Amino acid sequence: MQQSAARLGDFQVRPRVLVITGIALAVGGAAAVAAFLLLRLIGLITNAVFYQRLATDLVAPGAVHHPWWLVLAAPAAGGLVIGLMARYGSEKIRGHGMPEAIEAILTGGSRVAPRVAVLKPVSAAISIGTGGPFGAEGPIIMTGGAVGSILAQTLKLSADERKTLLVAGAAGGMAATFNAPLASVLLAVELLLFEWRPRSLIPVGAAVVVSTVLRGVMLGTDPVFAVPAPASAPGPAFDALALVPGLTGGLLAIGATALVYFAEDLFARLPVHWMWWPALGGLVIGVGGLIEPRALGVGYDVIDQLLTGHATQALIVGILVVKTAIWSLSLGSGTSGGVLAPVFMIGASLGAAESGLLPHFTPGFWATCGLAAVVGGVMRSPLTGIVFTLELTHAWSYLLPLVVASVSAYALSVLLLKRSVLTEKIARRRLHLTREYTTDPLETFFAHEVMTPEPQAEMPAPVRVVVHPDETLREVANKLAEAYVTSAPVVDRDDPANHLGVITLAQLLHARRRDLHEEHHRERLLP
Repeated sequence: MQQSAARLGDFQVRPRVLVITGIALAVGGAAAVAAFLLLRLIGLITNAVFYQRLATDLVAPGAVHHPWWLVLAAPAAGGLVIGLMARYGSEKIRGHGMPEAIEAILTGGSRVAPRVAVLKPVSAAISIGTGGPFGAEGPIIMTGGAVGSILAQTLKLSADERKTLLVAGAAGGMAATFNAPLASVLLAVELLLFEWRPRSLIPVGAAVVVSTVLRGVMLGTDPVFAVPAPASAPGPAFDALALVPGLTGGLLAIGATALVYFAEDLFARLPVHWMWWPALGGLVIGVGGLIEPRALGVGYDVIDQLLTGHATQALIVGILVVKTAIWSLSLGSGTSGGVLAPVFMIGASLGAAESGLLPHFTPGFWATCGLAAVVGGVMRSPLTGIVFTLELTHAWSYLLPLVVASVSAYALSVLLLKRSVLTEKIARRRLHLTREYTTDPLETFFAHEVMTPEPQAEMPAPVRVVVHPDETLREVANKLAEAYVTSAPVVDRDDPANHLGVITLAQLLHARRRDLHEEHHRERLLP
């Protein structure tokens, strides 16, 4: 009876979960439509700029020969338009989307301005459509998040509920872009929610399901990069050799991240207004496009060639060098565009380059491992890297080597790099973000375990809050915080007049001390 009563708060939350889930269903549908429209807008601008025709199909800017002046001028012109939009529209459109969504959650109460929902996808479409080496996923994360946030702002909701709907929109947009529902949920957990609780996971999952279903109607249900993988697993030797793309992918992730922020620091020292930086970054893109035209744009066709083993050696080397350089340098200019598609291409090109030195399994196998590795290293999201790769390719038999590649790249990135490409930007805005999740030690102790027993003491008056002995220390801490007090009497739940003792703020530190002891105290238990 006491335990069920102590968890009454959990039951009170359940109706709210159902309400927020119902709203999230609509958010997921809207995010899918936004993702579809963004992809079509990118296709429209790409066709208009590079092929001088009206069409909305996604095409590669460098698939055919273009005049040198167009390759050089188009990205610069696109960057200039983005700079103007950022200065006179909203500065929030600068960047690749995820840090901006994280900042809105951390400091803005999960509030996103309505104009961002319009300006962000338009600016990203201009950036990518004029040759920018970016992906659509970052902008759609911000756009889908804006859709969820705007809807939440029209309702009477808490900041946590607004956060849930923001993330539901972001994850829904991701799922609709890549047909990767599980990876989108994992990305939400690893990067945006900062928790793993039913109140947020259930609505986000519901939004992703709706978005994925609608994606199938609008864009089809086939994997984005279908890989002809065999049904049987590669075997232990290939599992072990996956350390090669894993460790080199981790090093590449570290180098690319460092290059992004080197470029950002370099642009910050220029004696010109930041409005001009994307245009200068566009010139860098144009120069790279003259060297390797296939490095321009989203590059889904190039990723497909890399993952299926159809890329030439010249293309592999060109993408590995040129794409990494122009993506890192131009992203540091503050232009608009996502990071996942470029990371896919860079990782796949790394694995493809190493395939000549490693034993052959199937065409594109090592490129697939490289993709998972660089995603795990750059994003510091190893589970997302593994599942994303599987859902993009449907190469389910590659699971174990992908685990080796992604986790080893993540391990190397954590050991050698202080922050990821996402958290470094957050830190530079003087915000703190942790990516290490653990069980709250306050949840592992009850009030009666740490209180000071005072069975004969009289109930103090006035009393602003009372604590029950079967409440966790987390529940106690919440009560003390809500009442603005540092101590409270502990009373019997069935007989409130029965005063059992007192608990103070200092005693709540007992759980923290136990947690620190378990983390740092080393002892031998068996001889």
